[in-house]
Amino acid sequence: MLYPMDQQFKAVVLHGFSNEEALTILRAVRALGMAGQTPAFATTTVSNLDWKLSELLEHLAEEHQAMMERHKGE
Repeated sequence: MLYPMDQQFKAVVLHGFSNEEALTILRAVRALGMAGQTPAFATTTVSNLDWKLSELLEHLAEEHQAMMERHKGE
């Protein structure tokens, strides 16, 4: 397997949206109430636009996992 994330990992990567639009999209996706793991969200940045998609997804999966573990303790 090329990616360290599990095969059920879901991600939404946004490009070209304003902060307000991105927040609206995030809320809409969460409102769908999809069963299972909540998708990870990211927007493109100057630094990640040159990354391969696989690199971006790997980084996003790691960040998402860390965030989910922090929220479990709350």
